[in-house]
Amino acid sequence: MAPPTSETLTAERILEVTEEVLRRHGPAKATVVDVARALGVSHGSVYRHFRTKAALREAVTKRWLDRTSQTLGRIAGTTDETPPEALRQWFGALFAAKRHKAGDDPELFATYTVLLADTSSVVEEHVLELVGQLTDIVGRGVREGDFVAVDGGAAATARALFDATNRFHDPAYAREWEQPGIEAEFTAVVDLVLRGLRP
Repeated sequence: MAPPTSETLTAERILEVTEEVLRRHGPAKATVVDVARALGVSHGSVYRHFRTKAALREAVTKRWLDRTSQTLGRIAGTTDETPPEALRQWFGALFAAKRHKAGDDPELFATYTVLLADTSSVVEEHVLELVGQLTDIVGRGVREGDFVAVDGGAAATARALFDATNRFHDPAYAREWEQPGIEAEFTAVVDLVLRGLRP
Protein backbone atom coordinates (compact mmCIF):
# COMPACT_ATOMS: atom_id res chain seq x y z
CA MET A 1 0.00 0.00 0.00
CA ALA A 2 1.17 3.53 -0.77
CA PRO A 3 1.91 5.87 2.12
CA PRO A 4 -1.08 7.80 3.47
CA THR A 5 -1.82 11.03 1.67
CA SER A 6 -2.15 14.36 3.45
CA GLU A 7 -4.71 15.47 0.88
CA THR A 8 -8.34 15.31 2.01
CA LEU A 9 -10.01 12.39 0.30
CA THR A 10 -13.16 13.48 -1.51
CA ALA A 11 -15.49 11.69 -3.89
CA GLU A 12 -14.36 14.02 -6.67
CA ARG A 13 -10.68 13.21 -6.06
CA ILE A 14 -11.48 9.49 -6.11
CA LEU A 15 -13.27 9.90 -9.44
CA GLU A 16 -10.35 11.85 -10.93
CA VAL A 17 -7.90 9.12 -9.94
CA THR A 18 -10.27 6.36 -11.05
CA GLU A 19 -10.28 7.92 -14.50
CA GLU A 20 -6.46 7.84 -14.55
CA VAL A 21 -6.43 4.22 -13.39
CA LEU A 22 -8.99 3.23 -16.03
CA ARG A 23 -6.90 4.92 -18.71
CA ARG A 24 -3.81 3.05 -17.53
CA HIS A 25 -5.25 -0.42 -16.90
CA GLY A 26 -8.55 -0.56 -18.83
CA PRO A 27 -11.93 -1.53 -17.39
CA ALA A 28 -11.21 -5.27 -17.24
CA LYS A 29 -8.08 -4.98 -15.08
CA ALA A 30 -8.65 -1.79 -13.07
CA THR A 31 -9.58 -2.50 -9.45
CA VAL A 32 -10.57 -0.51 -6.39
CA VAL A 33 -7.22 -1.54 -4.90
CA ASP A 34 -5.48 0.12 -7.87
CA VAL A 35 -7.44 3.31 -7.23
CA ALA A 36 -6.65 3.24 -3.52
CA ARG A 37 -2.95 2.63 -4.23
CA ALA A 38 -2.86 5.60 -6.63
CA LEU A 39 -4.49 7.74 -3.94
CA GLY A 40 -2.18 6.50 -1.20
CA VAL A 41 -5.06 5.25 0.95
CA SER A 42 -6.57 1.91 1.93
CA HIS A 43 -9.26 0.44 -0.32
CA GLY A 44 -11.62 0.77 2.67
CA SER A 45 -11.26 4.56 2.37
CA VAL A 46 -12.51 4.38 -1.21
CA TYR A 47 -15.39 2.12 -0.18
CA ARG A 48 -16.49 4.70 2.39
CA HIS A 49 -17.33 6.99 -0.53
CA PHE A 50 -18.46 4.32 -3.02
CA ARG A 51 -19.93 1.19 -1.46
CA THR A 52 -19.12 -1.11 -4.39
CA LYS A 53 -16.92 -1.28 -7.46
CA ALA A 54 -20.10 -0.99 -9.55
CA ALA A 55 -21.07 2.22 -7.72
CA LEU A 56 -17.63 3.67 -8.40
CA ARG A 57 -17.87 2.77 -12.09
CA GLU A 58 -21.34 4.29 -12.31
CA ALA A 59 -20.16 7.50 -10.68
CA VAL A 60 -17.12 7.87 -12.93
CA THR A 61 -19.26 7.18 -16.01
CA LYS A 62 -21.84 9.75 -14.90
CA ARG A 63 -19.09 12.31 -14.31
CA TRP A 64 -17.80 11.71 -17.84
CA LEU A 65 -21.26 12.09 -19.39
CA ASP A 66 -22.10 15.13 -17.25
CA ARG A 67 -19.26 17.11 -18.82
CA THR A 68 -21.12 16.99 -22.11
CA SER A 69 -24.60 17.59 -20.71
CA GLN A 70 -23.46 20.66 -18.75
CA THR A 71 -22.06 22.30 -21.88
CA LEU A 72 -25.21 21.47 -23.83
CA GLY A 73 -27.42 22.68 -20.98
CA ARG A 74 -25.93 26.15 -21.27
CA ILE A 75 -26.81 26.25 -24.97
CA ALA A 76 -30.34 24.93 -24.35
CA GLY A 77 -30.92 27.45 -21.57
CA THR A 78 -29.85 30.56 -23.43
CA THR A 79 -32.28 32.92 -25.12
CA ASP A 80 -29.51 34.87 -26.87
CA GLU A 81 -29.99 32.82 -30.04
CA THR A 82 -33.10 32.04 -32.04
CA PRO A 83 -34.40 28.48 -31.51
CA PRO A 84 -33.15 27.33 -34.95
CA GLU A 85 -29.67 28.70 -34.21
CA ALA A 86 -29.73 27.25 -30.67
CA LEU A 87 -30.69 23.85 -32.10
CA ARG A 88 -27.87 24.01 -34.65
CA GLN A 89 -25.37 25.02 -31.94
CA TRP A 90 -26.62 22.30 -29.58
CA PHE A 91 -26.16 19.52 -32.13
CA GLY A 92 -22.82 20.98 -33.20
CA ALA A 93 -21.60 21.03 -29.59
CA LEU A 94 -22.80 17.46 -29.01
CA PHE A 95 -21.01 16.18 -32.11
CA ALA A 96 -17.85 18.15 -31.27
CA ALA A 97 -17.82 16.82 -27.69
CA LYS A 98 -18.20 13.22 -28.83
CA ARG A 99 -15.52 13.58 -31.52
CA HIS A 100 -13.20 15.25 -29.03
CA LYS A 101 -13.59 12.41 -26.53
CA ALA A 102 -13.08 9.73 -29.15
CA GLY A 103 -10.20 11.38 -30.97
CA ASP A 104 -8.17 13.01 -28.20
CA ASP A 105 -8.20 10.20 -25.67
CA PRO A 106 -9.01 6.95 -27.51
CA GLU A 107 -7.94 4.71 -24.61
CA LEU A 108 -10.32 6.39 -22.18
CA PHE A 109 -13.07 6.54 -24.81
CA ALA A 110 -12.74 2.79 -25.39
CA THR A 111 -12.88 2.26 -21.63
CA TYR A 112 -16.04 4.31 -21.31
CA THR A 113 -17.63 2.50 -24.22
CA VAL A 114 -17.27 -0.69 -22.16
CA LEU A 115 -18.52 1.02 -18.99
CA LEU A 116 -21.54 2.47 -20.80
CA ALA A 117 -22.72 -1.06 -21.56
CA ASP A 118 -22.43 -1.93 -17.87
CA THR A 119 -24.14 1.21 -16.54
CA SER A 120 -27.30 1.33 -18.61
CA SER A 121 -29.29 3.28 -16.02
CA VAL A 122 -26.67 6.06 -16.06
CA VAL A 123 -26.81 6.15 -19.86
CA GLU A 124 -30.62 6.22 -19.83
CA GLU A 125 -30.60 9.17 -17.42
CA HIS A 126 -28.06 10.97 -19.61
CA VAL A 127 -30.17 10.46 -22.75
CA LEU A 128 -33.28 11.67 -20.91
CA GLU A 129 -31.40 14.78 -19.82
CA LEU A 130 -30.25 15.50 -23.38
CA VAL A 131 -33.73 14.92 -24.81
CA GLY A 132 -35.07 17.24 -22.08
CA GLN A 133 -32.69 19.96 -23.24
CA LEU A 134 -33.84 19.47 -26.82
CA THR A 135 -37.45 19.62 -25.63
CA ASP A 136 -36.74 23.04 -24.12
CA ILE A 137 -35.32 24.35 -27.41
CA VAL A 138 -38.14 22.86 -29.49
CA GLY A 139 -40.78 24.13 -27.06
CA ARG A 140 -39.40 27.66 -27.29
CA GLY A 141 -39.27 27.34 -31.07
CA VAL A 142 -42.94 26.30 -31.20
CA ARG A 143 -43.96 29.18 -28.91
CA GLU A 144 -42.02 31.71 -30.99
CA GLY A 145 -43.36 30.37 -34.31
CA ASP A 146 -40.04 28.98 -35.59
CA PHE A 147 -40.94 25.29 -35.31
CA VAL A 148 -43.92 23.00 -35.73
CA ALA A 149 -43.92 19.96 -33.43
CA VAL A 150 -44.90 16.46 -34.49
CA ASP A 151 -47.86 14.69 -32.90
CA GLY A 152 -46.98 14.29 -29.25
CA GLY A 153 -45.64 17.82 -28.91
CA ALA A 154 -42.19 19.17 -28.15
CA ALA A 155 -41.03 16.09 -26.21
CA ALA A 156 -41.88 13.67 -29.04
CA THR A 157 -40.25 16.03 -31.55
CA ALA A 158 -37.11 16.29 -29.43
CA ARG A 159 -36.83 12.50 -29.18
CA ALA A 160 -37.24 12.18 -32.96
CA LEU A 161 -34.49 14.78 -33.50
CA PHE A 162 -32.18 12.94 -31.12
CA ASP A 163 -32.82 9.64 -32.88
CA ALA A 164 -32.45 11.18 -36.36
CA THR A 165 -28.96 12.48 -35.52
CA ASN A 166 -27.81 9.28 -33.79
CA ARG A 167 -24.93 8.72 -36.20
CA PHE A 168 -23.25 11.86 -34.88
CA HIS A 169 -23.40 11.13 -31.16
CA ASP A 170 -23.77 7.39 -30.54
CA PRO A 171 -20.33 5.91 -29.62
CA ALA A 172 -21.11 2.94 -31.89
CA TYR A 173 -20.40 5.26 -34.84
CA ALA A 174 -17.13 6.69 -33.45
CA ARG A 175 -15.00 5.19 -36.24
CA GLU A 176 -16.94 7.23 -38.80
CA TRP A 177 -16.39 10.57 -37.04
CA GLU A 178 -12.92 11.14 -38.49
CA GLN A 179 -13.76 10.11 -42.04
CA PRO A 180 -13.39 12.73 -44.78
CA GLY A 181 -16.65 14.52 -45.44
CA ILE A 182 -18.24 13.75 -42.07
CA GLU A 183 -18.70 17.43 -41.20
CA ALA A 184 -20.50 18.10 -44.48
CA GLU A 185 -22.72 15.08 -43.83
CA PHE A 186 -23.46 16.36 -40.32
CA THR A 187 -24.36 19.81 -41.67
CA ALA A 188 -26.64 18.27 -44.31
CA VAL A 189 -28.55 16.28 -41.67
CA VAL A 190 -28.96 19.30 -39.38
CA ASP A 191 -30.08 21.45 -42.34
CA LEU A 192 -32.65 18.82 -43.26
CA VAL A 193 -33.87 18.58 -39.66
CA LEU A 194 -34.27 22.35 -39.42
CA ARG A 195 -36.17 22.52 -42.71
CA GLY A 196 -38.50 19.81 -41.46
CA LEU A 197 -39.31 21.82 -38.34
CA ARG A 198 -40.35 24.95 -40.19
CA PRO A 199 -44.03 25.93 -40.03
